[in-house]
Amino acid sequence: MRNASNRHRRWRLAGLLCLWASSTAPAGEQTQWGQRFNRNMVSDERHLPESFDPATGRNVKWVVPMGTETYISPMVAGGRVLIGTNNGQARDPRHRGDRGVLMCLDAADGSLLWQLVIPKVQGDPYKDWPGGGITSPPTVEDGRCYLATNRGAIVCLDLAGQANGNDGPFLDEGRLMAPEGAPPLKLTDRDADVIWRFDTHAEAGSYPHDAAFTSILLHGPYLYLNTSNGVDNTHRKIRNPDAPGLIVLDKATGRLLARDREGMSPRTFHCTWSPPALGEVGGRTLIFFGGGDGVLYGFEALKPDAVPPGTVATLKKVWSFDCDPNAPKEDIHRYVRNRRESPSNIMGMSVFHEGRVYVAAGGDMWWGKRQSWLKCVDATKTGDITRTGGVWSAELVSHCSSTPAIKDGLVYIADCGGVVHCLDLATGREHWTHKAAGPIWSSPLVADGKVYIGSRGGDFLIFAAGREKKLLASIRLDGPISAPPAIADGVLYLTTMKKLYAVQKTGE
Repeated sequence: MRNASNRHRRWRLAGLLCLWASSTAPAGEQTQWGQRFNRNMVSDERHLPESFDPATGRNVKWVVPMGTETYISPMVAGGRVLIGTNNGQARDPRHRGDRGVLMCLDAADGSLLWQLVIPKVQGDPYKDWPGGGITSPPTVEDGRCYLATNRGAIVCLDLAGQANGNDGPFLDEGRLMAPEGAPPLKLTDRDADVIWRFDTHAEAGSYPHDAAFTSILLHGPYLYLNTSNGVDNTHRKIRNPDAPGLIVLDKATGRLLARDREGMSPRTFHCTWSPPALGEVGGRTLIFFGGGDGVLYGFEALKPDAVPPGTVATLKKVWSFDCDPNAPKEDIHRYVRNRRESPSNIMGMSVFHEGRVYVAAGGDMWWGKRQSWLKCVDATKTGDITRTGGVWSAELVSHCSSTPAIKDGLVYIADCGGVVHCLDLATGREHWTHKAAGPIWSSPLVADGKVYIGSRGGDFLIFAAGREKKLLASIRLDGPISAPPAIADGVLYLTTMKKLYAVQKTGE
């Protein structure tokens, strides 16, 4: 079991990876995973490279080392690049050994401005897997950065770091960054500035498994996020079956405002790793959430000032869609390691587009069956829409941790079998596929008439977007790629396990 977990821990971030600017982001910035809250993996950026060459430096702006394990894409705002990694290549002599790290870099040259360094959870590696680092991409708005740390805490950070002083109400960063039992660190201008902190384990009851992963959805005064609640170290029991899968925090204070009460945790086969999405349906705002139980939910979004002080509201369910209704529903953890029959889960994000939700679901990558599907669901219905809400279903080659990208009547997605799929958006009919070198944990990104995606085999692929397959470039990088690229101000940012590349169309 340890060997399998040692492999599967690395999926955590890949399954949900991708990003794009929110509707409130200034031009040339990427501040929230998923375009305009709907989580679609597309960008309006232009003049992007069709290829680049790390060996000669052609179209490469800069390259900087990360830790030894990097699973996420960066966010870019205010001329700064925010990226999570581990401490495998320490940049500060005060921090030695395994840590979770969020680095803030200067977008101009990749130099380090400040970093948040969080010690690992002690005693239970399944709550914070060794070497995993910080595996959640941040969400940025108005000089604030919202992030899940490797310890399962949600923090609000000042984008300027400690350089402009230590803003409160949280003022104990020195203790937060010190190992248990060690004295607090003396803060410097190169340290992060934490505004507030919310502990999902202590305050929401969640038990993160392997890695606390979320991409926080920011909407008005609220932060929506999945809790990463999952199985314990036996992989056969949910440590806290009463914990929510989806919660809402006040972005100004970090106070818990609302949670789901759908009882999805006891039905969770592995973990709750799929972040929420948002869309407008029939004049109301809905939150779309892929539960760890393999069910896609539609909840009503909270209205401003909807939760009285001192209370925690219950999110109102509008509809639910079981992505695998024929899967086992009772005593589900006896199917661990069963590659033919098992429950399903949802790892990647759902994407809302023109009244429909697109989501990949299927057997767990390391513990369940290999089947998976891309589902198209009618978001305009109500109640249990398992039998009435399905528009189409397309079977994929293998497990899937990818988020779809939708552009010009086509939907692109990849699976863990290393296959990139281009499907018809209206019918799910397949237009083309491409087999990559190695599994794909990442998600495709569409921009400037191109499709960008990397594989665990270390190949970064660039296709021409369209119904006919045209591979523009296949670039071998220095190691496995687990996350999609980010694009901001004409620069393509992509990560391998150990390096962050900034790629720009210069011809030099």
